[in-house]
Amino acid sequence: MRDALAPLTHRDFRLLFAGRAISFAGTAMAPVALAFAVLELDGSATDLGLVLTLAILPQVVFLLVGGVVADRLPRQHVMVWANLLSGAAQGAAAVLLLTDRAEIWHLAAVAVVRAVASSFFFPAQQGIVPQTVPLALLQPANALLRLTLNVTTIGGAALAGVIVAAAGPGWAIGVDAVTYLVAAAFLLPMRVVAPARSAASGFVSELRHGWGEFRSRTWIWVCVVGFAFANAASASATQVLGPIVAKDALGGASVWGVALAAQGVGLVVGGLIALRARPAFPLRNGVVAMTLTVPPLVLLALEAPWPALALTMVGGGLATELFSVFWDTSLQGHVPNDVLSRVSAWDAMGSLVLMPVGFAVVGPLSIALGVSGTLWLCALVTLLAITMQLASRSVRVLPRPSLADLSHAPAAH
Repeated sequence: MRDALAPLTHRDFRLLFAGRAISFAGTAMAPVALAFAVLELDGSATDLGLVLTLAILPQVVFLLVGGVVADRLPRQHVMVWANLLSGAAQGAAAVLLLTDRAEIWHLAAVAVVRAVASSFFFPAQQGIVPQTVPLALLQPANALLRLTLNVTTIGGAALAGVIVAAAGPGWAIGVDAVTYLVAAAFLLPMRVVAPARSAASGFVSELRHGWGEFRSRTWIWVCVVGFAFANAASASATQVLGPIVAKDALGGASVWGVALAAQGVGLVVGGLIALRARPAFPLRNGVVAMTLTVPPLVLLALEAPWPALALTMVGGGLATELFSVFWDTSLQGHVPNDVLSRVSAWDAMGSLVLMPVGFAVVGPLSIALGVSGTLWLCALVTLLAITMQLASRSVRVLPRPSLADLSHAPAAH
């Protein structure tokens, strides 16, 4: 256990750990609050899909910019400014909702601002982890970061359901706004220098270099293409149709919050396993595990009782966490740190690129095929997109990063 907690002995990692934990405690409330805010404004599945589309689409455009910026500047500064922007946007949404002035287009505009901020935050957070811990502690550092964030997700999602049911979604979104500001205060004192650059070069040249590093690793782009389809199908099913099924057949916001909290329990269990697990081929194990994300979609299609749905969401959360830790560690262990944010940006952009399409079409599809038929389709697409990645030998045989692989990363301060 001492080895698992060893990353916390490093000051910069502790600050990163605290900042991300606080931020995500509030962020766990946002999906529940946003979905029911749109529905309370008499929005339909199509309206909710549009808002969620606008929460993703700007990331497809700005992630590559964020990756270049995060490879040029001290990454904690990029994260601080992104948190401040997100906090301001959520604060505006909370005020509009609490004063009964909110309209669906307001929530859509706030979603766009938050998406732009996330485009800079994500590549920076991916690249900063290897700069905060010694090389041998990379996997436990990733596991700890995600484990603590997922512990907060359990309480955050369940609390959001209670707050939305008792007081309305505006209060839950307001709490999220405050957590962004507190998180920024923790990240600001970090002492992490900007990544080393071999020579001054222009934006386009650096972007092209990042693409070359991304494209040259088959295991990266195969997984990214697979999850482009899997994420689009599963996210549109759970984030758009899930709340509608919960409202119409399962008991409403509080029940949906419990189901999401169950997923958080699975994430925590997966994180605990990832603290200790050292598989020889972590990426292969992670992809296989992700097939457990399909059963929740099937039970939503069947309008199964919420305890059964919650149980399968535990399994889905466990699988997601194992894959996420193994994926982050593989990227950080096999990609040079000076291009890591750019490669992570290409990864994130590819993984998100089809989600706006999914969010935009799932509402009309649910009208044409019915909610249940659309959920069955999403389950099938998700399963095929995950399992087909295993056809690539580079995915199946990618080894666990060794110290030799990590020798290109800078030591922690």
